[in-house]
Amino acid sequence: MAKIIISRDGQVEQTVQLSKERMTIGRHAHNDIVLGHAAVSGEHALIVTILDDSFLEDLHSTNGTFVNGHRIGKHFLQNKDLIKVAKYQIEFVADGIRPLAAAAAPEPALAQIEVLNGNNAGKTMALSKPLTTLGRPGVQVVVINRSPDGYTISHAEGERAPLLNGAALSQQPVPLKNGDLIDLSGTQMVFRLA
Repeated sequence: MAKIIISRDGQVEQTVQLSKERMTIGRHAHNDIVLGHAAVSGEHALIVTILDDSFLEDLHSTNGTFVNGHRIGKHFLQNKDLIKVAKYQIEFVADGIRPLAAAAAPEPALAQIEVLNGNNAGKTMALSKPLTTLGRPGVQVVVINRSPDGYTISHAEGERAPLLNGAALSQQPVPLKNGDLIDLSGTQMVFRLA
């Protein structure tokens, strides 16, 4: 289970396990994680955790939410990301421990992404990891999830939705099928099962 370590002025104030699907961060007492500082908005940010994936979303806070020095709207959290909220530094720690049942599950057929246009046209990338992110952070990012049931794709970051077969992709995972076309900021790719 992932956790966050909250520090202020170099002193660790609290460690919080991300045990719920939705955990709010803010100054008001009803938040799951309360940060008592005037520069923290009443409802500042939200962490959504689905299985092993955690996403951070700024809730239109006054002073913003930053990850690794960049202001974010939504961000797919990676191990050791440093989140800054007002005077607080928050380290995201993904433990990477998967349930035993998932580890013993059969592996899905291997798939790959082939780039169809631009400077990288013709290049392919094997989708062998449990999670693969594609795109430019802060501009447009998708996450491809590999599980025993196959592959899914979801929109993780960026204001404009990427396209899957010409339709806008949502943040909910969508199953990928052989031959699906992905358009990521104008770069066209095709999903192929090996």
